[in-house]
Amino acid sequence: MTIRLYDTKAQALRDFTPLREGHVGMYVCGPTVQSSPHIGHLRSALVYDILRRWFAYRGNDVTFVRNVTDIDDKILEAVTGEEWWALAYRVELEFTAGYRALGILPPTYEPRATASVMQMQELIARLIEAGHAYPAPDGSGDVYFDTASWPAYGELTRQTRDNMEAAPDADPRGKRDPRDFALWKGSKPGEPASASWESPWGAGRPGWHIECSAMSARYLGPEFDIHGGGLDLRFPHHENELAQSTAAGDAFARYWVHNGLVNVGGQKMSKSLGNSVYASELLGLASPLAVRYLLGQAHYRSTLDYTPGSLADAEAAVDRIRTFLVRVERRLAGTRFAGTGAPVVPDAFADAMDDDLGVPQALAVLHDTVRAGNQALDAEELDEAAVAHGQVVAMVGVLGIDPRDPHWAHADSGPATRALGALVERLIEDRRIARADKDYAAADRLRAELADAGITIEDSSSGTHWSLTS
Repeated sequence: MTIRLYDTKAQALRDFTPLREGHVGMYVCGPTVQSSPHIGHLRSALVYDILRRWFAYRGNDVTFVRNVTDIDDKILEAVTGEEWWALAYRVELEFTAGYRALGILPPTYEPRATASVMQMQELIARLIEAGHAYPAPDGSGDVYFDTASWPAYGELTRQTRDNMEAAPDADPRGKRDPRDFALWKGSKPGEPASASWESPWGAGRPGWHIECSAMSARYLGPEFDIHGGGLDLRFPHHENELAQSTAAGDAFARYWVHNGLVNVGGQKMSKSLGNSVYASELLGLASPLAVRYLLGQAHYRSTLDYTPGSLADAEAAVDRIRTFLVRVERRLAGTRFAGTGAPVVPDAFADAMDDDLGVPQALAVLHDTVRAGNQALDAEELDEAAVAHGQVVAMVGVLGIDPRDPHWAHADSGPATRALGALVERLIEDRRIARADKDYAAADRLRAELADAGITIEDSSSGTHWSLTS
């Protein structure tokens, strides 16, 4: 039952041992809310949702913190015709809607950066006192982290200062070294007064990196189990977080976990290439359940390559699961086997999930179990079908893809689904009438037409039921 995770800092798989037995504290870098969420944001949030669910299944109490960066240079630069805080809140709601659509569990805490400015200032003051930060001598109000004062700087990404580029996050004129990064940014002419807080160094706002250090410590303490985020955040964001927190005397994160990025049609997704796929667009192309399956099926550290055809494959996969659950529950109803299958994941599934969250291997176990369950039903081996049912229920619960969950009921009943259902039910009724009239040739013809269209029908004592052919 030992969970192993790839620790980016150690660059190795490590057995996971929590700071406190039975409890896991996770901090994940959430969005900077300057523009609408895209497929990469959804993928990252989903990775940590699955990890969180697996920790919980293994009996842990999980405190999950995902922040919202609602004050940042990018937000101020993106504003056109509205207040910066109005833009930030509007975009934050878009992210929340995307998370909710995919069934991503809400965080235990979801702090906004603007609500922790006092804690950020306290952390900066500690760094100055310890000799690891300094106010700019030009009176600008800027405060910088002194990278030369911290020999461990670069340990997360295995870099040396000599090979690092200059930090572009503040006016370099007040820096002792180009690689020093901003902890506090003094107010500049033309910036809105509402984006400024008083501080011992002058009015201004926090730098991006100090925000996460302060918020993680505030909600999880100076040492916690896991810090997560996208691979693109390793440098400079996470590197700088690690340096400033440890330089201030905090043990900080025990494990660093990073998820891979998203390609679109084999190319890196970027604004410059014009190939960004936004959350609203993706959720308009397929059911949210299929989107969740698609974004979660690759190993979390791998690059996920999105193509339009992959959505159809995901829809087919979740329909196979749905069809089995409907079929087995209908067949077991009223028998002594109903409810006898324990909702426990198979050992092979657990082994895969314990081994660095091996979702691809876990999904293979899930689909193998669905096939075995269907074969048991065909052979009327109801005891084995009941066992498969319990295992499938447990696995889809852990992965958050249980098609019976009421969350998906409304989301998956779009116009196309309703239209298909109405047409199929009409043909099934015509077939029932033909059989009642003993017109078996017509009944067989209707059954064949449905089969040609990819519809499987099954006659039982409770009536005729249909499903899409697997």
